[in-house]
Amino acid sequence: MLAAGRGTTLGTLMDRLAAVHGDRRMVQEAGGGELTFRQSAERVGAMSSTVASRVKAGDRVVLALPNTYDLWLASLAVSRAGAIPVPLNSELRPKEIELVAADAGAAWVVRSAEELLGSAGADPADPAPAGAGGPPAGAVPPAVQADAGSVAAIFYTSGTTGRPKGARLTHKALLGQVGAAVLLPTVLRHDEAVFGLPLSHIMGFVAALGFATAGIPVYFLPRFRPNEALDALEEREASLFIGVPAMYRLMDEAGAEDRDLSSVRVWISGADAMPAELARKFQAMGAAATLPGLGRTVGEAAFVEGYGMVETGGGVALKMSLPWLRLLPGDSVGVPMPPNRLRVVGEDGKDVPAGQVGELWVKGPGLLEGYHGDEATTREVLTEDGWLKTGDMARKGAFGMIHFAGREKDVIKRGGYSVYAVEVEGALEEHPAVAEAAVVALPDPRVGEVPAAAIRLAPHQKVTAEELAAWAADRLAAYKVPVRFIFTPELPRTGTRKVRRAEVKALFQD
Repeated sequence: MLAAGRGTTLGTLMDRLAAVHGDRRMVQEAGGGELTFRQSAERVGAMSSTVASRVKAGDRVVLALPNTYDLWLASLAVSRAGAIPVPLNSELRPKEIELVAADAGAAWVVRSAEELLGSAGADPADPAPAGAGGPPAGAVPPAVQADAGSVAAIFYTSGTTGRPKGARLTHKALLGQVGAAVLLPTVLRHDEAVFGLPLSHIMGFVAALGFATAGIPVYFLPRFRPNEALDALEEREASLFIGVPAMYRLMDEAGAEDRDLSSVRVWISGADAMPAELARKFQAMGAAATLPGLGRTVGEAAFVEGYGMVETGGGVALKMSLPWLRLLPGDSVGVPMPPNRLRVVGEDGKDVPAGQVGELWVKGPGLLEGYHGDEATTREVLTEDGWLKTGDMARKGAFGMIHFAGREKDVIKRGGYSVYAVEVEGALEEHPAVAEAAVVALPDPRVGEVPAAAIRLAPHQKVTAEELAAWAADRLAAYKVPVRFIFTPELPRTGTRKVRRAEVKALFQD
């Protein structure tokens, strides 16, 4: 049973979890200390005392902290004090942080946990540090009560090439996502999750919420490195891993098949399209169960893919591959997570027929209230009857299944044809020499735009541009074949390891 019940908010969550799980371990950080649920609640309480002494209820507090669990706990602490957390990763440049702070109208920008905890709180294992500038430990005021429909936190989308947008998410939106934790198999033993996602981004934030609410201890990697992740999974015999497709690629290239990962019962992916072959590869590395007394494993692990974005407060659709049931097609979005609903809509605002491409619309309780201070953009993405225009292109398939076709801005208009970058990338990545492809539009005076591909080769592999063009021509219509190829040792990425297409396009200009 989930510990978060009716009336729970981001600010009251940790107190409730401590009452249920007490001195059970909640998190251990790589190279750092451990925290139990009770210690975490005390830490949140001490932080919230400091926040309450510095800001008023409803104020925005930017948390530009390193990617440790203190960032997540600080977000809960700000909410506990009645203010609104704006979590950011401290790796952003100062100008980027200033831009977000100005847009949010922040009353305070916190740049280290010590500002909230004081020197006594520098050790993550310290159970009840005194709040810097706040009341002493033991004099922590109760959590400020909030309505479930009020704004709990503001998450900013990438804004390095323009003004960032702050998605205002409610308590109901964020805590409603953790209901997915009940889908984790209840027969798991020695449960432990390993992950290294940015906690300032919605996927990492909600993952931490879900594991904590389900009472599953976490081994957290503040900075994801494939070999360290594989070491943790193998040596700790962890049962769950959650990451983005790029992390799975990196672990595969780091020799995942040579490791003993049979303890993993569930692999989880999100934030980007997961190649079906890569998912099946990891599914086979895990196992469904270990035979008691024999130490032998049977079956394959489950693989779970989520579809969502910051504007949906996390996942809204789910695709599961169980040991006895293969994955749905690799480009499938999956089935909506109740009570969410999905539509594929054409330019006329009507649902498109099966087989045609349109924009994916979502409706559900987790949608953003709006963009902070930006009513015009809010009206552009939210319809009057409550549907979110995701900007993702999709098509309806058989049995009502919805298939992902790429971002609307990633559609390349070549003459009178539409070229979907994700389709071309999938065809190129089938080549054994290609580890990853990123397809972008380049301007063309004759046909408007043409596709071009940046290629990251698999280790010790070689291939020429001409060979890749011929490979693509065998699998795609002629207008979809990239006219230019470049090879790069690494693709530019966001904090969640998504490819920055604007920077890929700049590689061709260089």
